[in-house]
Amino acid sequence: MANVNWSAGIDSVSGALSKPGKSGQHSCNKMLLGTHRVAATTSNHCNRIYLRRKTERSTPVSTHETQIRNRFTAVRLAVAARAKDLMKISADQAAFAAQKDASNGKTTMNAFLWKLCGDEYDQEHQG
Repeated sequence: MANVNWSAGIDSVSGALSKPGKSGQHSCNKMLLGTHRVAATTSNHCNRIYLRRKTERSTPVSTHETQIRNRFTAVRLAVAARAKDLMKISADQAAFAAQKDASNGKTTMNAFLWKLCGDEYDQEHQG
């Protein structure tokens, strides 16, 4: 196993360090992915680096996958709009505070808004 010594000021690396480019662009054919694990262990060597080859999708996008993508996009836009809507902020904050300590409650405001907007989307597009 290789040992990596980081430069001064770099404690850890996490995420894609190099991505394969789109067709027609000059880039590598492999993804270089670094991960940093934060856990209570006796070892301080918690960084890992992986190489992943560029892959091509072998199946076309299904209609179900397109519906899931459309739902995600719609809910994401609704959450962003609702988070900035001054008419709903105080009511949403009160509703969030009331449910967050429940056993099935959402623990962050963002998760709460995603749940609300996702439920609204599902009601509108039920069938």
